[in-house]
Formats: sequence, C-alpha cells, structure tokens
Amino acid sequence: MSAAQAPQPPERRGGDRRRGERRRHERRGPGGADGHSSWFGGAAESPDPAMLDSEPPPSAAGAESQFFFARQTRRLANAGGTAFQRLYRACLSARVALGLTLVGMQLLGGLLGAARVPWALPLCGLYAAQALTLWLLPRLQRGVSAQSFARLSSPQWWLSIGWDLALFGALHALDRDAGVSYGALLVMPVLMAGVLTPRLLALATAAMAALLTLGIAAWSVLHSGELGLRMTQAGLAGVGFFVVGLLASELASRLAREERAARGSLELARQQAQLNRLVIEEMAEGVLVVDRRGHVRAANPAARGLLSGAAMVRSAPFPLNGVPAWEPLVAAVERAFTEGAWPVEGRDVALQLEGGEARNLRLRMRFTRRREAQGSGEDLCVLFIEDVRNVLARSRQEKLAAMGRISAGIAHEIRNPLAAIDQANALLAEDCGANAQSARLTAMVASNVQRLKRIVDDVMEVAPGVLPQPQPLDANALVREACEDWARTNRLDTGPAGPLALSLPGQVLPVAFEPEHLRRVLVNLLDNALRHAEPGPGSVQLGLRAQSEQWVQLAVFSAGPALPPEVERHLFEPFFSTRSRGSGLGLYICRELCERYGGRIDYQRQRAAGHSGNEFVITLRRLPADAVPPAP
Repeated sequence: MSAAQAPQPPERRGGDRRRGERRRHERRGPGGADGHSSWFGGAAESPDPAMLDSEPPPSAAGAESQFFFARQTRRLANAGGTAFQRLYRACLSARVALGLTLVGMQLLGGLLGAARVPWALPLCGLYAAQALTLWLLPRLQRGVSAQSFARLSSPQWWLSIGWDLALFGALHALDRDAGVSYGALLVMPVLMAGVLTPRLLALATAAMAALLTLGIAAWSVLHSGELGLRMTQAGLAGVGFFVVGLLASELASRLAREERAARGSLELARQQAQLNRLVIEEMAEGVLVVDRRGHVRAANPAARGLLSGAAMVRSAPFPLNGVPAWEPLVAAVERAFTEGAWPVEGRDVALQLEGGEARNLRLRMRFTRRREAQGSGEDLCVLFIEDVRNVLARSRQEKLAAMGRISAGIAHEIRNPLAAIDQANALLAEDCGANAQSARLTAMVASNVQRLKRIVDDVMEVAPGVLPQPQPLDANALVREACEDWARTNRLDTGPAGPLALSLPGQVLPVAFEPEHLRRVLVNLLDNALRHAEPGPGSVQLGLRAQSEQWVQLAVFSAGPALPPEVERHLFEPFFSTRSRGSGLGLYICRELCERYGGRIDYQRQRAAGHSGNEFVITLRRLPADAVPPAP
C-alpha cells in the first residue's frame, strides 16, 4: 500500500471532515442556502406563521407586552420576507428614472444642436418603455425571488440585468467617438447583480460588462487607431465593474446578516416575554403593574383574585380609581410615587370589599423607568400583593419547622437519661417492699416517666428524617381491628348500649398508608372523641366510606358542644392543648401523618343520628381493588 493510500488516523480523518464541512459552509449562502441563492435567501425565510399571527389571550396578564413583541416580530419577519422584493422594486424604480433621464437627455441634446449618436434616441426610448412596463405591471414581477435570480437562465435576470447589459452595450458600441461615454451605464446592471444575485453570478456579470467594454474598445481601435487610450479606459472600467460588484455583494451580505441577527434577537425577546408572562401568571403572589395615573397595565390572576369581592376583576388594563373598595390601595400607590420609595418589607393595607368582606393585604413595591433627567420619581410601579393571613401562616410554619427540629434534637437527648431514671425507679420500687409512702412516690415517678416517653415518641414521630413508604392496606379491616382493640383497652361496651358506633362498608377499601401510622391516627382521634363526648350510647361514631374512585373518607364524630372559635383556630398547631397534662401534639401528629401519605384531615361541626357534635374527617388516597392481596 502506498503512502497516499495509507489509512489516516481517526483524528486526522475527523479534522479533514470538519475542514471539508467548513469549506462547504463557506460556499453556502447566509442562512444555510447554497451558492445558488442570494444573500437575502436566508433572510427571506419567514418564521412560523402560526407563531407570528397568534393573538395573545385576552385574559393574559402580560398579553400587552407579548403582543408588542409579536407585532415587532411579525413586522420584521414580513420585512425580511420581502427584503429581496423591496430591493428589486428599488432597482426597477432606478431603471425607470434612468430610462426617462436618457430620453430627456437625447431630446435636450437635439434641441441644443449636439451631435447625435445613431439609433440612440430609439434605444433610449425602448429602454424607458421596457423599464416602465416592468415597473408598472405586477404580473411581470410574479415569481421574483432570490432563487429565481440565482440562475443565469432565469427570465427575471434577462428582463432586468441582461436587458441592461445588452442595451447599454449597444449604446456604448454606437458611440464610437466616446463623446457621451455610455459605458458608465454598465455600472447599473453590475450593481443590481451584486445586490440581487449570489457573489459568483455577480462577478460573472461584472466579467460580462468588462468583456463587453474591452470588445467595444477593440472595435473602436480598428476605426480610430487609438490603441493605448481605448484599451486603458476599457481596462480601468473593467476593474471598476469588479470592484462595484464585490462591494455591492459584501454590503448586501452584511445587511442580510444584520437582519437575521435582529430577527433572532427579537424572537428571543418575544420568547423571554412569554416565559415571564407564564411565570407571573403561575405565581401565588399577586403582581400588579400600575402607572402614575392609577391605571393597571398588567395583573396576574392571583392579584385579581385578591382585589375581587363577589365578582372577579376583569383582565388588565383597568383603572384603580373609581372603586371605593380600592381607595386605600390607590392612596398607597400615590404615596409611593410621591415619595419615590417603599419599605422593603412592605406595608399592610386594609380593603373593605363588596359584601362586607374585609381583607388585609401586604404590599411590596418596586419601581421601573426612573426619569433621572426630570427628577420626578418613577413612571411604573410593580406591586407584589399577598394576603396577610398567608404571610402570617408562612411565618408560623417556618417557626414551627425550626421548633420541630430543635424539639427533635432535645427529645433525642432526653431518651437516654429518661431510660436511666425509669430503670433506677424500678430498682427503688423493688427495695421499697411494704413501705406505702415509698411505693406511692415510685409509682408517681413511673407515671411521669411514661408520660415523658409518650411526648418524646410523639416528637420523634414527626421529626424530619427518612419517610416510610406507604403500603397498600385494607382500610375496612384495619379500622375494624383498631376499633376493637381500642374498645377492649378502654374497657368499653361494644354492644348497642356502648359509646362507640361503627358504620363500615361490606367491601374491601384499599388505601395507601403505613398501617401503624393509620392505627395511631385513629386511636388519637378516638381518645379525643371519647374524652369530649357526652355520656350515652352512640356518643362516638366512626364511619368509613368510598368518597370517589380516588378517595376514601374516614369520619370520627363525637356528640358534644361546639368548639370555641379560639380553640378551633389552633386545633392542628403543635403544643396547643386545652388540658393541663396534654402535650398538644395529638392532632398535629395526625395532620402531619395524613399529609405525609397524600391525605388530609379536616374539622367540621356536624349532626349525626340526632346528635350535634364535632367531627374530624380524614381523606385517604384510594388504590385499585386488586392492590391488597386477599386475606388467607
């Protein structure tokens, strides 16, 4: 195998392939077109019409800004799509002006008695008539594109550039004495070719003009004999044709590149505006954009919901002035514009909405478009609106989370000393013997140790850590078993005269939960229900039913007086209890466990079986019927 045929290493073959692709790319026109297309071939490609012509939804908060970018993109796309046609029509207009000028010059020269070139006036009139016809009749311009001018055989090329070469060459040939120098007119087709055709065809047009000039100069030499002067003039003219063609082609390519870059930047800006609109619309926090006159330029659904009473506020734009319920908000905006500043943490504003509903809002403001030259503050104000209740709830949750982490750490540290106390107390109880007072003291210590153990277990139950995976289980069987164990532990009558009444379905109800956690939630609710229920049969009622194909509902009812509002408000908060010896973690643990497995727990005032009382409803995720294996 020869050296020329030896296989090349992969990296060299890859380098050659990349160099070949780069050379092919250099031979291609801008925008990915090959060498047979114009510099405006890439710029003339229009974007997706569906993307450009789509109108913004009327309810979109940022529809105005999105529509602005859509209009600008459509305008630039249309301009880019017709850039070649606009240049072509400009060239046609220049041809008409040139033709009329030539006819006028011929007529004026005849009136002034200048020497006439044979056939010059008919040729100029023919040129002007052809230019006017091509300019005035749209059907002759049909099909004109960058691709049509990329071929020398194209009729459009011959009707404009080819016609100019032939006619101007004829005028130049007829003027053998070079009195008028019609050869300068050949710059017109060369310039048109540089703008409308690929560079190779533009250079070919310049070569035709140069050869035509040299040929006419050689023919003139045969009649006049001025070889040096004629050939020098023709050579300089030929060089000028090439320079004009190259410069026009380079300017056209630069214009096409800048137009493509502008379109790409505008499209990116439009996409960014659409992304911003989508993000703002999905924000849970309300966003308003207000100007100095109190007109709302943009408002997301959350903001319109916070400002709404009985009816939803319409989409922006709309005025803030004129609505009595919004007067505090208008005053806050005017104050912010006047002062030119607003506290970073925001201020609270109370609104009295329709129907007598009072709503406290937390306002945070930011300003845009500062007019430094006039020194008059801001033009636009961006309001971030949030319900004060949500702010307080979020703050409370953050505090609870921090307190939970601290409590879990403390509980973990308490376990070991507590176990030592329990063991030492058991040893003391063995040594007490018949001493009644010592036995009473050790029993008291043992009771409080067990209470502390329960509190530690409760805290560790909801402490952050690895969450157990939910298991498919039959809620019907587990609830029945847990209720029987609970009644047996509390020594309750399970007959009709007993305090517990069960209402369970006769079918399997698969749910997603951890069995011991569901048992813990159920026992906690039953203990609370029995503790606060009025004496009598059926004072505690438990019901289980399939709410839908996706959810199962478990309700624990206790007959008794309604909870006070101040108690109901803090039901599921940790360490809140109405009992002196209660830890206040029972309902909080129930809620945390339910939410951990995709469920929830709610409280409501209910009436069941002739009794008015309090009911806690647990909603569990239901599984398909075959998720739980059949009992053996």
